[in-house]
Amino acid sequence: MSLTYESTAQAPTATDGLHYHVAGDGPSLIMLHGSGPGVSGWSNFGKNLPVFAEHFRTYIFDMPGFGVSPDQEWTRPYPEHAAEALVRAMDDLGIEKAHVIGNSMGGWVTLTAALLAPERFDRLALMGPGGLYSEVFGPPQSEGARRLFEYVSAPSREGMVRWIESMVHDPAMVTDELVEERSAMAEAPGAIDRMRGILGSLGNPTDQLPLPMRLAQVTHPSLVIWGRDDRMLPLEGAFYGTRRMPRADLLALSDCGHWAQVERKHDFEQACIDFFTR
Repeated sequence: MSLTYESTAQAPTATDGLHYHVAGDGPSLIMLHGSGPGVSGWSNFGKNLPVFAEHFRTYIFDMPGFGVSPDQEWTRPYPEHAAEALVRAMDDLGIEKAHVIGNSMGGWVTLTAALLAPERFDRLALMGPGGLYSEVFGPPQSEGARRLFEYVSAPSREGMVRWIESMVHDPAMVTDELVEERSAMAEAPGAIDRMRGILGSLGNPTDQLPLPMRLAQVTHPSLVIWGRDDRMLPLEGAFYGTRRMPRADLLALSDCGHWAQVERKHDFEQACIDFFTR
């Protein structure tokens, strides 16, 4: 796997492996984005990179099938493929061990990678993580998930607005600029088909036990960050999984939806930095 090295957070460059941005010096920190239309590592974490780069050698990856990283055939659930790709990328970059921040789908991939190669990871910050989430009290499909599948089934500007609205607590964050930026990326050639393939793969057969049944094996110090007003993965779904992780702390942020790195940017950044530098 060949990877593009970028010393500053400039425009992405495609490669035949995972694409990434990197900045800063110090202990390695990897940031993994969530899923959804128009998402990439840069769209999730680009504005957070300068802050983390003051403390860490910070890598923001486009996970397989997202951004400008290549697509592939998903024969198993997506997080298994993505976790394997992450470990290979770490090998290629000479990253022996790293902290990780994983958002939503990226949190699911983080947990899967920590189970796959536990020795390669130090501390885990999981922000509204998929996989750990369990529908304890809420309906099987949340408002955010419903709007996501509606958009992927029939893309439209109105559908994009509805999906972004479900991601945030403050409606003022749903700007025309954000909607146009995400729409352009989501409707690029092949992007919707890739998104459908990734989401569809979650039901593929696997020889692994469901992730909630393996959480007790995740012994890494973990900080689980959740927006109190998350409509994609509601807060009550955090308790079952975090109770089973031996070294997990749960931080609930008020006035915050699924994008803590945006709506509570400073508090999210400071919580992660304090956690990683203990």
